[in-house]
Amino acid sequence: MSDPAKTRRELLKKAGIGAGLLASGRLAAGQGNAPAGGGHSWRSIPKMLLKTDVLVVGGGPAGIGAALGAARSGAKTCLIERHGFFGGVASWCLGMPINQVRPEGRPRSNIHETLIQKLLDYGGQAVSIGQHQLYCNVDYLKVAVLDALDEAGCKYLVHVQAVDTVVKRNRLTGVIVATKQGLARIDAGAVVDCSGDADVAYFSGAETMKEAGSLSPMTLCLNLTNVTREQVRRANIAGTAARARKKYPLIPEQWALSPVSNCQSYFINHSGTRDLGKFDATDPFQWTEAEAKSRRQIVQMVQAMREFGGDALKDIELTGAGPQLGVRETRRVKGMYVLTEDDALSGRKFDDTIAWRSGFLDIGFVRFEDMKIHDVPYRAIVPEKLDGLLMAGRCISATHVAASAGKSMGNCMATGHAAGLAAALSVKQGLTPREVKVSEIQDLLRADGVDLTMGGRVQKSVEKDRRA
Repeated sequence: MSDPAKTRRELLKKAGIGAGLLASGRLAAGQGNAPAGGGHSWRSIPKMLLKTDVLVVGGGPAGIGAALGAARSGAKTCLIERHGFFGGVASWCLGMPINQVRPEGRPRSNIHETLIQKLLDYGGQAVSIGQHQLYCNVDYLKVAVLDALDEAGCKYLVHVQAVDTVVKRNRLTGVIVATKQGLARIDAGAVVDCSGDADVAYFSGAETMKEAGSLSPMTLCLNLTNVTREQVRRANIAGTAARARKKYPLIPEQWALSPVSNCQSYFINHSGTRDLGKFDATDPFQWTEAEAKSRRQIVQMVQAMREFGGDALKDIELTGAGPQLGVRETRRVKGMYVLTEDDALSGRKFDDTIAWRSGFLDIGFVRFEDMKIHDVPYRAIVPEKLDGLLMAGRCISATHVAASAGKSMGNCMATGHAAGLAAALSVKQGLTPREVKVSEIQDLLRADGVDLTMGGRVQKSVEKDRRA
């Protein structure tokens, strides 16, 4: 029997297409990972579904920022998403705050403000705005994203999943996608990987980093109703959990009920797998185990509140759970520069900054002063070796600790915005992303309402909000 991976490589070679070099060895920030020749064999290269200037893979906050940034700059842009809606964790976590979108209540960029305005157009049930975050009814959010994409002239496809790539002479030229019509190819002048898990980079053979033993916990968010604000205020969740754990062993030690926008319902976001083990969402067996345990966990949590929460929680009802776990961390791409823990702790600034990020470092404990703000250099969103690709969101080039400081969705949208503009500029100028002048990207960002020096001025407000 022939080796499918070998057969695929031979077919690609005959077609003049390189499959991407394998990455190997242990990286400074973790174990290097790369696909072993790809996971598919086919009789011929899949037919082209469409051709575009900029292809954005993944429709979460980073992908939304990238798609809007590229499309509004005039590039022919397509955004693809494997689910049936856009928003990523912002949508499937059922109301959890979209943090770092309006630091100190001030606009962060025209891209951030576009999404906010589209939400505000639907009224108070769609969104309420905090000191720096949005609290959304996610079904309004899904439509608001569509409105923003339509206004920008961005093409988009849902129920389309990236499963492989086409690489020619070390340059990514296309992405293979799975559709209901079979495998197809999308050709692009530049690709932005906003998959969260660095799928496109991994499939292309770019070096990735992953500390499997230190991965952040995942959360399956849930919505609840038939409980009043006064009952929520009176509820003793810690006491409820302690009394119920013998009967319901999967429940965490503590969780909190938070209102969904201005609605009469609540959501819970609680890092649900923290006490259930370490799970790698790129491993199908581990991800399946995490999903199964998490779905049993949320049922046990609701039963625990109804049976052991006293009068305050005895009538609470579960109305739904997210379509999948909210994943905080898996693979990250090794870029031209790897952001480090020291960079995040010191609030380092870079001459080639294209965004700033703020967040709490995952170093085993949380103090108010652990909220750190640092620049993101352009080099951290460009792969070290592979051409034609940029990355944004939680898979940018950073160590585990440095990555933990930047997972807030407003931060992901900011790196996406920069990557989208850079991708569009590279296509317009006929250059690879690494050849584009950073000063020109910075000029475009400033023209789009980005204050690249904002980071040092928001820390006080963020810490105050954390205390509250």
